[in-house]
Amino acid sequence: MANPIPNLFRVPELKEKILFTLLVLVIYRLGAHITVPSVDYLALQQAFGQLANNTILGVYDMFVGGALSRATVFGLGIMPYISASIMFQLLAAVFPTVEKMQKEGEEGRKKLTQWTRYATVGLAALQGYGYAVFIQSLNNGQAVARPGFTFILTTMLLLTMGALFVMWLGEQVTERGIGNGMSLLIFFSIIESFPAALARTWETFRTGVIGPIALVVLGLVIVGVVAGVVAMTMAARKIPVQIPRKVMGRGRVREGQKSFIPLRINSAGVMPIIFAQSIIIVPGTLATFTRIPFLQGIQDSLQPGTWLYSLLYAILIFFFTYFYTAIIFNPVDLAENLKKQGAFIPGVKPGARTAEYIDYVLSRITVAGAAYLTLIALLPFWIFNWFNIQTFFFGGTSLLIVVGVGLDTVQQMQQHLLLRHYEGFMKKGRVRFRGRQRYM
Repeated sequence: MANPIPNLFRVPELKEKILFTLLVLVIYRLGAHITVPSVDYLALQQAFGQLANNTILGVYDMFVGGALSRATVFGLGIMPYISASIMFQLLAAVFPTVEKMQKEGEEGRKKLTQWTRYATVGLAALQGYGYAVFIQSLNNGQAVARPGFTFILTTMLLLTMGALFVMWLGEQVTERGIGNGMSLLIFFSIIESFPAALARTWETFRTGVIGPIALVVLGLVIVGVVAGVVAMTMAARKIPVQIPRKVMGRGRVREGQKSFIPLRINSAGVMPIIFAQSIIIVPGTLATFTRIPFLQGIQDSLQPGTWLYSLLYAILIFFFTYFYTAIIFNPVDLAENLKKQGAFIPGVKPGARTAEYIDYVLSRITVAGAAYLTLIALLPFWIFNWFNIQTFFFGGTSLLIVVGVGLDTVQQMQQHLLLRHYEGFMKKGRVRFRGRQRYM
């Protein structure tokens, strides 16, 4: 299947999944443009734009496709659910009860999912209340037509219900659509701003603000970075594994097999950049809302593109890459599973030695993964500062999410097409021979 794109809508099941996913995404983007009652949209946009720069608000607004700056009913987006999921993932490394549920199979996962939903309700209500108080205080209350307790309560309830509805939409896409629903919602929220950014970049080029060399370099950098992200996202270190010959009983024999353990170069994904970005913008966020001179001095020193910002950002990315990899990947559990199956790594003793070897390999490839994440996170800042381009911005976080979700969705589509292809092949190979059905 050299070009499977024309076949996407020829498979009825895949066609239904794609159309259902597109319908959900349309509903999600429509809700992201319905403003909550009593909010002055223009006054909010003016005040929010001044505060979002280099604060947590700007990062959050990127993940929800600008819905937060518009104070819409989907202003919180899928982020409360993502935050709750990350919280339980981190708690599993501290509390054995959560870790046990993760290993209990389907029942444990269902229980953990239910806990995640309950936590989403609490986080959404807390964030909704905080945001309602925040927009009511903007410009001495000028962003809200009728400020007061009723506005805060109404806004909090609408944002909470909007977040829960978005969570339900994401779950529906995962179950009945194509791809991971939660990731796709963030994916389309991020790429929504790309057409407008491209239009602004072209307008600055047409008016002579940026020259043709800068525009060409920008295009080459974007293509090169995307290609590098795709390559590193799929890159893995394969550890060979030998499964010995085994007698299964009643004369059945399982022949020996050779396989491998794929250790991804970037096992932590985009999480280290998100954690590092969340930490490094704390001084700017506090300085914006408190106006303390000391914090404002730190904010000025940590402007994106400065050497201190780049150094601290790189250190945080390296730290969180190792930290998050250690949480999501346990070499001891992997070694025990191999031992139970009778499998082993050639030249390495099963058990503790296998765990040590896997940890040794993982620690060294994580260096390359952390360096790659650091480059992806900092390269856009350097390029835009060198060529003074302010109209188009793609950060490491958004780029990794877009590429990762896109690759995962394409792979799921290809799997559906392969299943359809092999099913059709088997049907065509069915013949009758002396009154019996056989497959050729």
